[in-house]
Amino acid sequence: MDPRRTALLLVDVQEGTCGTEQARQRPEFHGLFRQRTLPALQRALALARGQGIEVIHTVIANLTADGRDRSLDYKRCGMGFPPGSAPTRVIAELAPRPDELVLPKSSSSPFSSTTLDYLLRNIGIETLIVAGILTDQCIDHTVKDAADRGYRVICLPEACMAESLERHRAALDCFQGYGELIAVAELAQRLAPGGGLDASAPHDAGSPRRAVNPDADA
Repeated sequence: MDPRRTALLLVDVQEGTCGTEQARQRPEFHGLFRQRTLPALQRALALARGQGIEVIHTVIANLTADGRDRSLDYKRCGMGFPPGSAPTRVIAELAPRPDELVLPKSSSSPFSSTTLDYLLRNIGIETLIVAGILTDQCIDHTVKDAADRGYRVICLPEACMAESLERHRAALDCFQGYGELIAVAELAQRLAPGGGLDASAPHDAGSPRRAVNPDADA
């Protein structure tokens, strides 16, 4: 795997979705996130930074104060946060470094409401590693849209989370054909010298992708 052609995309890991306020509003979700998902996200982020992999963050954030720019789905469900507000900030444990991209999005897939595809192609990215929340919503959309655009997609299930383990597993079953599902430890092995396939090698759309055991992830 070539780190120069690989990017780690952290999806919506922000104060408004999994920050301190969630401890009061959704204590069970928050507890599981802090115990299981966040450590995996931290390991993946440290690994990417250590290998010189491009790190990109997305956050749910309106471009307008009243949210009129949001997707119809976001308007219907009341999803969205005013630009620059506290809920739009990436949580402190995963805080972006000064030169890491942070893309505000107003739809489930960042390919629909940001310049992500344009940026990835300009940077020369061929392999996209995806992690974040929620597995059955924004992660699902992101994985499928990335694959449809020709990127080699790797999802880190232990670094993703849904509202329930059942929904998490169902989502993995749904989109596993669009990319690879691997553990953070395996990602580390692939990035080690001589430890993986060249990410620039084309993927045969007709060949099966190996999936991890959903019982082994968060």
